[in-house]
Amino acid sequence: MADAALFIGWGATAAGRERKSVELFGESLRFLSRMVEQGRVASVEPFFLEPHGGDLEGFFLVRGEQDELNRIRSEDDFQRLAVRAQVAVANFGVVGAITGERLNKHMAWFAEAAKQIDQ
Repeated sequence: MADAALFIGWGATAAGRERKSVELFGESLRFLSRMVEQGRVASVEPFFLEPHGGDLEGFFLVRGEQDELNRIRSEDDFQRLAVRAQVAVANFGVVGAITGERLNKHMAWFAEAAKQIDQ
C-alpha cells in the first residue's frame, strides 16, 4: 500500500530549450514507468496544467512506500534527471507527500499539536 508520494513539479521551459524539454519529459516518464514495472513504486501519473497565471506548469505524482521513494530520490539516475530538469525548466522541484495510512497518523499529530496550542 502506498503511504507516500513524490510531487515532481516544473514551470516554464527555458527559452531555446523546448525540444530538449520534450525529450527530457519523455525520458523522465519512461524512467518513472520502469519504477512501476519493477514494482518499486505503485503508480506514476503525469499532469499538465491549464494556463492559470502561476509558476507551475505540470507535475508527476509518484505514489509508493516512503522508504523506497527515499531510496529512489537519492539514486544517481534520479539525481541526474533532476539536475537536467533544473537547467531545462524554471521552478523545478521534488517534494515528498504523505498519503494512505501515514496521512491518518500525520493528521492525528496535527490535531494533537493544534489542541496544545489552543490551550
